[in-house]
Amino acid sequence: MKKTFKPFTTSLIGSLPRSKEIMALKRRLKSDVDFKKEYDELIKIETEKLVKLQEKYSIDIITNGELARDNYVSFVADRIDGVVMMNMGDMLEYIDDKQAFEQILETLDVPSVSIKNAICNGVLKYNKSLVSDEIKFLKKITTSSVKATLPGPYLMTRSMWLPALSKKFYNSKEELGKDVVKILKQEIDNLIEAGVDIIQFDEPVLTEVVFSEGKTRSFMCAALSERKDPTEELIFATNLIKCVMDYMKDKPVLSSLHVCRGNWSKDESILLKGPYTPLVPLFEETSPNILTLEFSTPRAGELDSLLSSEKIKENSILALGVINPRTDVIETAQSIIDRAREALKFISKERLWLNPDCGFATFSNRPVSTFEIIEKKFEQLQIAKNALREMYE
Repeated sequence: MKKTFKPFTTSLIGSLPRSKEIMALKRRLKSDVDFKKEYDELIKIETEKLVKLQEKYSIDIITNGELARDNYVSFVADRIDGVVMMNMGDMLEYIDDKQAFEQILETLDVPSVSIKNAICNGVLKYNKSLVSDEIKFLKKITTSSVKATLPGPYLMTRSMWLPALSKKFYNSKEELGKDVVKILKQEIDNLIEAGVDIIQFDEPVLTEVVFSEGKTRSFMCAALSERKDPTEELIFATNLIKCVMDYMKDKPVLSSLHVCRGNWSKDESILLKGPYTPLVPLFEETSPNILTLEFSTPRAGELDSLLSSEKIKENSILALGVINPRTDVIETAQSIIDRAREALKFISKERLWLNPDCGFATFSNRPVSTFEIIEKKFEQLQIAKNALREMYE
């Protein structure tokens, strides 16, 4: 049986900043694997600190902070056979339109060498746990409910697909996607065995599909390879995500789909914008238990663009983004309460959760916030949650 939660349940999206010590050991590991034991032990120690931080501010569903991951998708390269880690500079020699690719890199507010991605260079095979080992450790250090965060099937497929390399092993992106789904199903089973309560799948590239309007593509992962017409691409994405969500329907865990508009820069002007309207059919068709969505920024559009859908209101919890991880401005508890009350015009309190828009450290070497700022945001989130529960008990 799937677990039930109180109204206004709080959780994080995933990543938190890695310490200087972790980053130093990560760099040393590249040239000397003898530091692996020391690195793993440090990850455990600092994960415990992050759990205590979440518990301090009464976060209801605990995540591990993704400290051992290079970023939200590239880390799978170490866990799946047939995948290699490449940075955006490495990819250049395999791109047909090198000039256009270089123009994209020049517009990014991130050095290309710091953007790494898992690229398919062989037949995919589930080598070892993607994140279930993280959950096993998390269960040992907290009695709270826990959430696993994973790249979604569309994100993984599209970001892995580099035709010059991948076509030697798969005839098409669609064929690659079938193996990605198989791997995720294996991971879901292992996560359930590990005792997870919620499995969240990140699909930020969905907004790149509908909001880039065929112009220079923004960076959301290595999703700079070939693309189809947006309508076809959404059908492809829907089919992949639906396969995973359908697989979870009879499982004793909640499924969550997370969508945002990019989280690598504090410069709002270069990030995507637009309401969720073009994605509503995908949300309705895939029907996750939880829709975890960016909503704290005006770039996300109005709530009614999403909640005019009766199917979404009836079938999914809205995990409402009420904190912007890219800004140093501290949202007040009152602003969070006001945003929640606006959502309550459309949905019941039982179907409303609260969380940040995205992670606080999408890339390990480029966090978008500091713990000083993060704690202040957590404090306001806690005050808002308690006040809302008192108002609507």
